[in-house]
Amino acid sequence: MVGSDENCQGVARPSILRGVMGNNRRALSTINGNIVEAPQYPCKLRKKNGVTDKNVDGDTNPIHQPITRKYAAQVVGKPQQPTFEVTKPVVETAPNRNELEGAFIIDVKDCKATSDYVVPMSVQHTEAMMEEIDRMDEEIEMGEIEKTLIVDIDRADKRNILAAVEYIDDIHAYYKKIESSACAPPNYMEHQFDINDRMRAILIDWLIEVHYKFELMEETLYLTVNLIDRFLAVQPVVRKKLQLVGVTALFLACKYEEVSVPVVQDLILISDKACTGIEVLEMEKLMINTLQFKLSVPTAYVFMKRFLKAAQSDKKVELLSFFMTELCLVEYETLRFPPSMLAAAAIFTAQCTLGVAKEWTKTCEKYSNYTRDQLLECSKLMVTFHQKAATGRLNAVHRKYNISKYGFVAKLFPPASFLLEASFI
Repeated sequence: MVGSDENCQGVARPSILRGVMGNNRRALSTINGNIVEAPQYPCKLRKKNGVTDKNVDGDTNPIHQPITRKYAAQVVGKPQQPTFEVTKPVVETAPNRNELEGAFIIDVKDCKATSDYVVPMSVQHTEAMMEEIDRMDEEIEMGEIEKTLIVDIDRADKRNILAAVEYIDDIHAYYKKIESSACAPPNYMEHQFDINDRMRAILIDWLIEVHYKFELMEETLYLTVNLIDRFLAVQPVVRKKLQLVGVTALFLACKYEEVSVPVVQDLILISDKACTGIEVLEMEKLMINTLQFKLSVPTAYVFMKRFLKAAQSDKKVELLSFFMTELCLVEYETLRFPPSMLAAAAIFTAQCTLGVAKEWTKTCEKYSNYTRDQLLECSKLMVTFHQKAATGRLNAVHRKYNISKYGFVAKLFPPASFLLEASFI
């Protein structure tokens, strides 16, 4: 029905709709007349005839007013007024400085140039953060440089099954762990009542000569000396039985290392019949039980082979390194150094003696776990042994390395005496 206010479906009449639409038109026209067109970004104060554009209340137009703390305080104190959200248009090119006069922008360079201006805390934190990032980058770069200086010495042996590349690092880490427990105490001679370190030196010097005459493996010599020191550290021995101890230790080491073991009668003959076969067998039982059958010990030889590979040494450095190490076998005072340090110091001393290098490389430092400063004390001691190797009665090592088989390294290369100078650091 046309005269009613609503039809049966609840839809308003056309007359009513026309009235509402008319009211909407008048309201929109009024609002459109009051809207002031927003200026282009960035905002500036527009001046007309030298007078700032103001609103009805006589204040500066809030749309054109620069954003300052004073203005913010004034706005907060005034009654609420209609506000309009102005969307900043996307600017493809960065505005220049003249266009940013009214904007609140902090230029770090300008802040540093002006002495009266206090740099905001956020800027200080940003600069400190950037300096920390630069420092971390430098440390990372130095770490990468050090990594490039370390050579993978096992790369060429990855296809060699006998090299055991997958396990070699773990094997030497285990050697390094147990080497201290596999050595004799450096002061065990204090508990011996009938022998001294001089007698020990005579015995080892003689065994080096016997070892060479029997053409035994190098591992056998180092294990022989280890067995003697470990046995004497727990078992008192009279001087008449000291040579028997040495012969028996050599016999045990041959059984452990050699393919062809010398017979007991050969050892008796080489000792000028100072002992009998029965005595050798009895001493063998006593020694093996005293040492609790622990013959698998890391000596300086196993570390020497690994460190020579890390140093990328040639034959001369290798022979001179073994010469230095065998000089230390005779000397009782070198027992205070672990076998790994003796091996590393011998290689370093040999390099200095030959003039190959006076520094301990990063690769050698990584695989030996010793720095140059840690090796200097032992290395200086080796130089003193080298200086007196040809003198005195105990010169078996010098005579051994003074033949063509060992490259005459004992006499061709003078000792590295500069290591003993105080200026060498």
